[in-house]
Amino acid sequence: MKRTRILVAAALAATLALAGCGQEGAPGAEGSGYEPAVAQNVTVEGSPTFQKMQERGRVIVGVKDDQPGLGFRDATTGQFSGFDVDIAKMIAGGLGFSPDQIDYQVVPSAAREDAIERGEVDYYVGTYTINDKRKQRVGFAGPYYTAGQGLLVRADDTEITGPQTLQGKTVCSATGSTPIQRVRDQNLTSNIVEFQTYTQCVDQLINGQVDAVTTDDAILLGYASQNPEQLKVVGETFSEEPYGVGVPKADTAFRNKVNDLLQAAIDDGTWQTIYDGTLGKAGTPAQPPQIERY
Repeated sequence: MKRTRILVAAALAATLALAGCGQEGAPGAEGSGYEPAVAQNVTVEGSPTFQKMQERGRVIVGVKDDQPGLGFRDATTGQFSGFDVDIAKMIAGGLGFSPDQIDYQVVPSAAREDAIERGEVDYYVGTYTINDKRKQRVGFAGPYYTAGQGLLVRADDTEITGPQTLQGKTVCSATGSTPIQRVRDQNLTSNIVEFQTYTQCVDQLINGQVDAVTTDDAILLGYASQNPEQLKVVGETFSEEPYGVGVPKADTAFRNKVNDLLQAAIDDGTWQTIYDGTLGKAGTPAQPPQIERY
């Protein structure tokens, strides 16, 4: 599928785990102020997941806590914020649960399928790329966002405009990550620097030691939104990462309900409000993806 650069997004913090790629890095984040509407008298016939939520009186949502702009926990207040967190809150509201009835459970990328299968979380929203291998174990609602590999450069850089302009430039990414392997495979440049975290790469970029940082544009936008005077995301993305809401594989009724809530949020403008208050702060416009109903 050929896509335009309309769906990009946010960030990463110290020890970041990349959603399609699985790695680490970045800074802090502020809440968007979004407050979901809470539906009344909700029913989801035939959904054991929703039944457990009702019996418990609370929602358990799997999230990331180290991705500014997407899923981030403030070390001082303990509050969660970001695009993914607001999407999770919107879903909970549509199921009849207020924000103070949500328990956020931080689950690393490698443990997401296990957490969903074991019922440790009711659903998972955390830069979770939909792919066939994961569909063998879990269900997906969405996609609610489509990310792709992108480039972060200094705000005053006019030479790098996309992957085709990287020759001779020094590019940084996390050691062993899919993005840096793609740079090698596509022979985009031979000047490659690797660090354990993306935060280190971004520091090197700001200090002029490297020319660009590459990973999911969703993560890069997070860095740019926090430091727009020094950083920007440029060019077309050169991979595709559709982010979905992970749900129990056998609970078709629950998956359909979450898809309905995502579609309603797109139709009534809530999706755009959430984006503008989080990832949109980087100055990059976006439009919602088409719900696929896998």
